[in-house]
Amino acid sequence: MRYNKLGNTGLFVSELCLGTMTFGGQGEVWSQIGDLQQADAEKLVGQALDAGINFIDTADVYSEGQSEIITGQALKNLGVARDEVVVATKVFGPTQSSGPAATGVNTRGASRYHIMEGVKASLKRLQLDHLDLYQIHGFDPATPIEETVRALHNLVEQGHVRYVGVSNWAAWQIVKALGIAERHGWNRFESLQAYYTLAGRDLERELAPMLESENLGLMVWSPLAGGLLSGKYDRETEGEAGSRRTTFDFPPVDRERGFDCIDVMRQIADTKGVSVARIALAWLLHQPVVSSVIIGAKRPDQLADNIAATEVQLSDDELARLNEVSALPAEYPGWMLERQGGYRREQLAESKRG
Repeated sequence: MRYNKLGNTGLFVSELCLGTMTFGGQGEVWSQIGDLQQADAEKLVGQALDAGINFIDTADVYSEGQSEIITGQALKNLGVARDEVVVATKVFGPTQSSGPAATGVNTRGASRYHIMEGVKASLKRLQLDHLDLYQIHGFDPATPIEETVRALHNLVEQGHVRYVGVSNWAAWQIVKALGIAERHGWNRFESLQAYYTLAGRDLERELAPMLESENLGLMVWSPLAGGLLSGKYDRETEGEAGSRRTTFDFPPVDRERGFDCIDVMRQIADTKGVSVARIALAWLLHQPVVSSVIIGAKRPDQLADNIAATEVQLSDDELARLNEVSALPAEYPGWMLERQGGYRREQLAESKRG
């Protein structure tokens, strides 16, 4: 297990992060993703920690707060020292376990009101005195970005939160937030949690260059595209009955390009004697922009297979084959930037070689 710096911080996180979306099973959506209760979830947490994973990601909305409760209790039952684990959670949507008030109009979004109430509720559910990474789970068009950034800065000053991040924001929104933080001397976003897979490389258009430019960490969610890249799907079967993709078809994927990717992944997997899922995860682990890949599981054998992806080495030829089959179609302004800036990139590369 390798450990990477998270963004522009001195915090090191494991290249794999244990996601807890499968814990709890409360609510119509979350029950389709997973319904692990305390004992089974605890086994997965212990297995992940034993494998060297020091990073756990959850959210207040997962299973209507039950995921945080189960995660916190697992850490307590396993006797995990606080400085041995990096705990991340998120705030944005309404959480039913917060009580009747969760139905109120102000119990959602990225307002100062909701953030301040949300952090207290998450700390209580997780049984922690602070959060290592607190993330805004989505973009709130009703709240000024300045209000959100200032509220998060205050949480860091108060000691409730160590670092702050964001999830599912556009590049321009993140850069605007970074500018506001720099202007006021506030704590800035240090990470982005975003969707990124061989079957969905959209992040590379605007977000990846921004992350590299501004030195932000990237946490990848749904690295198997909601199970599509697990190896159990093909053009004929579209997955087994009752599987994640047949009951909850998310995230959206270009099926044709996705199955083209799976064809090449399966060839490489067969050559190496590993699962297709390991190839999908290994490709992400080979991407320089990635800080940590969030893996979730329902069973110990699934988690073990995902963890084993850290041992898969892809050759330059294999990476080239995967990159070619999964390549995004050209879009403006990308193709124009590539055309106009090409000779300058060559000039820069030549100067470094010299």
